Amino acid sequence: MKNKILIIEDNLDIREGTAEILELAGYEVLTAPNGKAGVEMAQNNLPDLIICDIMMPELDGYGVLYLLGKNPDTASIPFIFLTAKAERIDLRKGMEMGADDYLTKPFDDIELLNAIESRLKKRKQQKDFYSKGLQSLEDFAKKNNQQKELTELISHKKIRNIKKGQVIYYDGDNSQGVYLVLSGSVKIVKLSKDGRELLIDIHHADEYFGIYDALIGRSHSETAEALENSSICLLDKDQVNEMINKHPMIAMQFIHLLAETLKEKDEQLVQLAYHSVRKRLAETLLRINDIHQQSNVFKISRDDLAGMAGMATETVSRTLSDFKEEKLIEKKGSEINLLNIEKLKNLKN
Repeated sequence: MKNKILIIEDNLDIREGTAEILELAGYEVLTAPNGKAGVEMAQNNLPDLIICDIMMPELDGYGVLYLLGKNPDTASIPFIFLTAKAERIDLRKGMEMGADDYLTKPFDDIELLNAIESRLKKRKQQKDFYSKGLQSLEDFAKKNNQQKELTELISHKKIRNIKKGQVIYYDGDNSQGVYLVLSGSVKIVKLSKDGRELLIDIHHADEYFGIYDALIGRSHSETAEALENSSICLLDKDQVNEMINKHPMIAMQFIHLLAETLKEKDEQLVQLAYHSVRKRLAETLLRINDIHQQSNVFKISRDDLAGMAGMATETVSRTLSDFKEEKLIEKKGSEINLLNIEKLKNLKN
């Protein structure tokens, strides 16, 4: 069966030229001359992928992406923006809203076909991701007789593949919802007034972040960035709020997660206020080890470790060297192996 591609583009030459290339490549092609017609065509035909211009009459590309994202039948369809060079500065808005990729006009045939093939391949792979990364949610829903509602919330969510170092949202951005890490890891950081980056938390597979901002409807007060190549999905804040209002047990689950976060932050504040450099770093290493499910071996940069411990990078380097000499840890590059957990726990202040 041919894959079905929808092209939403108000420029007749670009629309027809792109359609011709895709038809020659063996795709079934649908076209729409504006955003409004494109949304209707997407909802009626459910294409395998959508290519959409940003600046259009009736409804622009952002509006198209927003409306399709609200519909469970169309929310997970791969979405590629077409943008003029002058519009690239606004592209982050589209990527934050859930666009998968973009092509800058003018583009050549190979760029177009490679982008489409890549997105279709990733969509196929994402079915396996859902069966693994969201299993804990489904198990929770079964226990509380809410499987249908929760499955509806998560099953149509688009997976975003985030490259190492890519920012998911910045301090001050509007909250879009609750994020779930499917694979990889994400760090949450805060910039101090003097420009230092403080590492607040690290989230791994099956962990949520952005809960507090989404539930109270405020802008983000921290920045989220991928520590490694990662996959995440976004649970829309309106849908999450509707669900927790209907189901007290799910509300309690999110309250529990928030309480754990507050407890960890309180412990961090105590460490920063009262503990010596050695004890602060030891407790930070142990906390990171807990985040990594007590594997005793993990990778973290000196800068991130310094940010999490609230210390200067040079101080971290010296203290790690002391710990190495005392045979508390082994260190190779960014990899740290905790050799003596008990001694690290019982370091005197």
